[in-house]
Amino acid sequence: MYRQIKRMLFVLAVILTFTTTLIAQKVAVKTNLLYGATTTPNLQLEFGLGKKSTLDVGAGLNWFDYNDNKKFKHLLVQPEYRYWFCESFNGHFLGVHGHGAQFNVGNLDIPVGRLDTFKNRRYEGYLLGGGISWGYQWVMSPRWNFEVNLGGGYARIDYTEYCGKKCGSPIKEGKYNYWGVTRAGLSLVYFIK
Repeated sequence: MYRQIKRMLFVLAVILTFTTTLIAQKVAVKTNLLYGATTTPNLQLEFGLGKKSTLDVGAGLNWFDYNDNKKFKHLLVQPEYRYWFCESFNGHFLGVHGHGAQFNVGNLDIPVGRLDTFKNRRYEGYLLGGGISWGYQWVMSPRWNFEVNLGGGYARIDYTEYCGKKCGSPIKEGKYNYWGVTRAGLSLVYFIK
């Protein structure tokens, strides 16, 4: 798991090194307010690659401890290539994204679909996948934009299930193929360059 995330981060670093030094015209720093609502600090960097293309690289990390052994710890990395219909950082775009995450989640009361299993169980593991997205950015000023995006796709989830008690024993290991929403955002965008 760690090897796969390290490999993905290395590939992203190589891509960013070559693309941003050759043709980057703008660099934006963003934060996704939806992640913030889940107590997940996050940061995204978006690099202009050309007149109608950008590379967005985002990460979210939640390391907080909650009462009653509730867990929502995770590290998510999600790069995305975007094609803009008008011009970079303005208007509609379509994107292709990949994602990788490591998680430790459990003892949460979420009465929605499969998420209701989190109430009495804890899951540790990782996921890898990708998808497509649509989004829109509004220009608010020369340095500020606001963005919405929504994407769907696939994630392969490998996990170990534990009893919900603190330091519970492993119950089983499993794999799950998820198809559905893989990206959602309401983001504030600030241009550095």
